Amino acid sequence: MSRTFLVKEIAGQSGLSVATVDRVLNDRPGVRALTRLRVEEAIRDLENQSRQRALSGRKFTIDLVMETPARFSAKVRAALEVELPTLQPAVFRARFHLWEMIPTEALVQALDSIRRRGSHGVILKAADVPEVAAAIDRLTDAGIPVVTMVTDLPHSRRHAYVGIDNRAAGETAAYLIGAWLKPSAGQVLVTLSSNRFRGEEEREAGFRHALRRFHPDIGIVEISEGFGRDQETVALARHALLADSRIAGAYSIGGGNRAVLEAFAEAQRSCVAFVAHDLDVENATLLRERQISAVLHHDLNQDMRKACRHIMQAHGALKEVPGGTLSPVQVITPFNLPPGA
Repeated sequence: MSRTFLVKEIAGQSGLSVATVDRVLNDRPGVRALTRLRVEEAIRDLENQSRQRALSGRKFTIDLVMETPARFSAKVRAALEVELPTLQPAVFRARFHLWEMIPTEALVQALDSIRRRGSHGVILKAADVPEVAAAIDRLTDAGIPVVTMVTDLPHSRRHAYVGIDNRAAGETAAYLIGAWLKPSAGQVLVTLSSNRFRGEEEREAGFRHALRRFHPDIGIVEISEGFGRDQETVALARHALLADSRIAGAYSIGGGNRAVLEAFAEAQRSCVAFVAHDLDVENATLLRERQISAVLHHDLNQDMRKACRHIMQAHGALKEVPGGTLSPVQVITPFNLPPGA
């Protein structure tokens, strides 16, 4: 049992005598189970108090860096701003660097600028390319931990990843769409914002694997490089629908869902099953209107909380980050929309 605290400290916290606590700590016979539990609880309380004292007044400046559609970055920013006050007594201040599209060279320059300016940590959503991985390594060498979110860069020296298991999310989408399309089979339009994001590739790989295994009669038509933006996505979807009359469903990995629906409407085609990602304002509205079938959602607040705690851990302010590494996938339908969504 822990020797971090003095026997008299544990006795004072537990309300037991010094002699009793000493018997428990030294595992001597004749100690009741309830007494042992009281000592263990007292030690946990003291550990928590010790962490709180260590954090009191500790200030962290962090940078949120994202290449993603504005609708999603707004959701992430809101989640981070909600979570920062919950990390007290540590004090967090966030700086935001958000783009819908940014050339790799410019993103690398932004990361290098953060390194030169100084930061306690970076929360990053970016393409998995060697130049970005090298910039992450430079941040790490400078003592600035990087936590990737939503899409990982595992070949970099990032400190941690937070988000869902993207492959499992793709398999979940295949399970749903396969069941809904099974009577008529057909093709599924799979939309990616860009092939440069590992998380999207993992979702697509999981989707393909599950369809091939359980619904081999359902084919896939892929479009990408719409960057989740309506104008680019609708043009790609129009072309795909014109080229293949069997497309009857959609799995939107990269966003631009209204654009995809617009393309189906222009082609006078029915979208039997439509699975999307992330419960933002647009997707919540589309669910209520029954224009999409389901949204694969995960708790962004939890992700932001974990990301901040990983940064605190990297600086020795926390021993560990509780709650596991991956966020569970939640299937949201028009019938279980969370309040306020």
